[in-house]
Amino acid sequence: MSLLKNLARHEQPREKLIEKGVENLRDGELMAILLRTGIEGKNVLKMSEEILSKFPKKKLLSLDFQELSKIKGIGNGKACLLLAAFELTKRALDVEDNNLPMINSAKDAVAQLQELRTAKKEHFVVLYLNARNQLVHKETISIGTLNANLVHPREVFKPAIDCLASSMILAHNHPSGDSEPSEDDLDLTKRMVDAGKILGIEVIDHVIITQNNFFSFKDKNLI
Repeated sequence: MSLLKNLARHEQPREKLIEKGVENLRDGELMAILLRTGIEGKNVLKMSEEILSKFPKKKLLSLDFQELSKIKGIGNGKACLLLAAFELTKRALDVEDNNLPMINSAKDAVAQLQELRTAKKEHFVVLYLNARNQLVHKETISIGTLNANLVHPREVFKPAIDCLASSMILAHNHPSGDSEPSEDDLDLTKRMVDAGKILGIEVIDHVIITQNNFFSFKDKNLI
C-alpha cells in the first residue's frame, strides 16, 4: 500500500489542512482525509483524485451504500464514513430529498391530514418520517371506533419497517368536535410508544383532529 507519509509534509492533506485551513484544500485532498488509506500501488490522494474524476461531486453525493462500497478502494467501512459525512452536510444545508414535506410540528402534521377534519367516522392514520423529519409514507390503519384493542402495534409498525422510517406521528379524528383525548386514546398512545422503544422507531406525537381544532400529545407533554 502506497502511503501518504512518503509525500513531503507540506503536501500531506491533513498537515496542509492544519497549516493552511480546510478551505485551501483541493477536492481530492478533502476526499483523501476522509478515506485515510489507499490501495496497493496507489496512495489515497491519487485514488481520491481518480474517484472524483469518475464521479463528479454531485453524482457522488447521490450514490447509495451499495454503489459506494463497490468503488475500488472504498469498501464497506469507507462507504459508511462517506455516507455519514454526506448526510451530515445535507442536513446542515437543509437539503431535502425529492421535495418531501418536512414535519417539524403538530401543525405541519395536521396540514397533511386535512381530510380527517370532515370525516364522519374515526380514522387512525400514521405519518412515517425519515431521519430528517421528512414525510416518506402515510397510511390509514383503521376506520371506525378507536380503542387500544382495535389498533395493533403490528399494523402500525409494519409500514414503518417497510419504508425504513425513523419515527412516526399517530393521528386520528374526533367527529364529535371534542379534541380532548379519551382514556382509550391515552392507553393506545402509551402502547404504541412502548412498542416503538422496543423496535427503535420513535413515536414523536399523537395528534387528535377535529373540524376546527387539534390536540397534540407532544405539545401537552403527554409523550
